[in-house]
Amino acid sequence: MGYIVAIEGIDGAGKNTLSRALEKELADAGLAVAKLGFPAYGRTPFADFADDALHGRLGDVAESAWAMALLFALDRRDMRDEVIAAIEGADVLVLDRYVASNAAYSWGRTGDRAIVEWVRDQEFGRHGMPVPDLQVHLGTGVAEAARRAKNREAADESRTRDAYERDGGLQDRVARAYSDLAAESWASPWHVAGDSAGGLAERVIADLERSIRPGG
Repeated sequence: MGYIVAIEGIDGAGKNTLSRALEKELADAGLAVAKLGFPAYGRTPFADFADDALHGRLGDVAESAWAMALLFALDRRDMRDEVIAAIEGADVLVLDRYVASNAAYSWGRTGDRAIVEWVRDQEFGRHGMPVPDLQVHLGTGVAEAARRAKNREAADESRTRDAYERDGGLQDRVARAYSDLAAESWASPWHVAGDSAGGLAERVIADLERSIRPGG
């Protein structure tokens, strides 16, 4: 089974950029790398329902943090076989968002820690999603992330910001939630990253080397 690294952060933090850079760094080091992203828009009905809700096309569903958390959890459940196949076929699976995104956004919306543990129990427990070996908090500042999200929207009319992306207060609360999750090593070890993939790639490679040593 391969090593799973999940890249996490608020909207506009640069997760896709870091994911692609990490993928290249690891491939250049001779590792077989797979990459997946969540929500799996266009690939599961639950991801598309979530997208509809966040763009006001599904009645009042988006008003319920619990309903949205369930949609995102079911999206990953529908991708479980693909996630497992990717782990089995590669040395490293890089995930652009994973379960911690659901925990952080749900916590940021409700302020209720109970939903964080509900997400853990549903996704890692009931749905059997693999626990990542390493979770990465990309701690880009809220103002900078918002600027990037706006620029992305202006450059590509298909990338209209959704209700979460437009809510600066939510993004600030989610950033704090991520920091707290990382500080407590929620679900598995965490790494706080800058924009460079170099140090992160070195940590992943070191973890892999330790795992194959006798007694590692």
